[in-house]
Amino acid sequence: MPYPVIYGGVFDLFYKLEHLHKKGIHIHLHCFVYDKIQEQNELTKYCATVNYYKRNKNILSLFSNIPFIVFSRKNKILFNNLLKDNYPILMEGIHCSYLITNKKFTHRKKYIRLHNIESIYYAEIAKAEKNLFKKWYYKRESSLLKKYENSIKNKIDSFICVAQKDEETILKFGFTNTNYVPIFLPNWAITTSSEGEKFCLYHGDLSVVTNEETALWLYNNVFKKVNTLFIIAGKNPSEKIKKIINNSSNAKLISNPNNNEMQTLIAAAHVNIIYAESVTGIKLKLLNALFNGKHCITNTTTVSKTNLEVLCKIADTAEEIKNMVEIVLTQSFTNEEAELRRQTLKNIFNNEKSAQRLINIVWK
Repeated sequence: MPYPVIYGGVFDLFYKLEHLHKKGIHIHLHCFVYDKIQEQNELTKYCATVNYYKRNKNILSLFSNIPFIVFSRKNKILFNNLLKDNYPILMEGIHCSYLITNKKFTHRKKYIRLHNIESIYYAEIAKAEKNLFKKWYYKRESSLLKKYENSIKNKIDSFICVAQKDEETILKFGFTNTNYVPIFLPNWAITTSSEGEKFCLYHGDLSVVTNEETALWLYNNVFKKVNTLFIIAGKNPSEKIKKIINNSSNAKLISNPNNNEMQTLIAAAHVNIIYAESVTGIKLKLLNALFNGKHCITNTTTVSKTNLEVLCKIADTAEEIKNMVEIVLTQSFTNEEAELRRQTLKNIFNNEKSAQRLINIVWK
């Protein structure tokens, strides 16, 4: 469901609709919902038709030889609706690609928008997960996804990646039909905000085990040793992180901030910390911090092959991050730095150009 736009994962989906519509593309949107179907009138502004489907999360789906994220989106009504015409089909992620297994779609033009490489992503989560059942699920899903990705690589007209490094990776996996189209973003405007309380911020979905581990690693290895306020903000933090941070003298946990509250935190923080060990996709929170925040400290893996390195302070080890934080806390965020971001980011992330690039790929 691409609306409401309340988390980074739907930015690309929603703003892509808006800009394709501006280019005159007639969109028939088919989207899955998790719970009760609630029609979103906003989507009808950009789509000729909007259809909603419930995702089937029956536990028996876990034992299919198709990845759960794919099999749970198998839907006969969706198939029948898609077979009513002969338009090209753009699938958002491997998740929505079950129709590829159906011979009725063999001769249709089919494209997959790769937001990351799911087999690698699930393997990374499996490494971090402590719950034995969840670890089993993530490892199994990663294995199934790897086989599935390989089985469909020659059945798609193009895999359209959001990150250049993902395109390079799948080319190494033997994919040949690939393209790169930068992620679609809100109409963010870079400004230099006034100086306020100097604090450092880490934000993310804290229900994701890798994000929680990163937040606690930063607290234990960096910010216990730095004389500044460290704020961790995000969705659904566990009791574990609540207990640790709430007992801290220089750290604060903000649970489930709404979108406006989160954007205010990102803009107000003197330093946004974006640290990840993921090697796929592009971090929306990195782009959010660069467009809307001040100083940004990140690690090499996060900015690898993004052309964003010049906009960040790079630090990889706990000691390097600590030293960088102490230096940056003494520095203002200047107009010159803001202008460099403005020129660099707008050159890469231009929704109008990306929409035209996508049109050239899909509609030729």
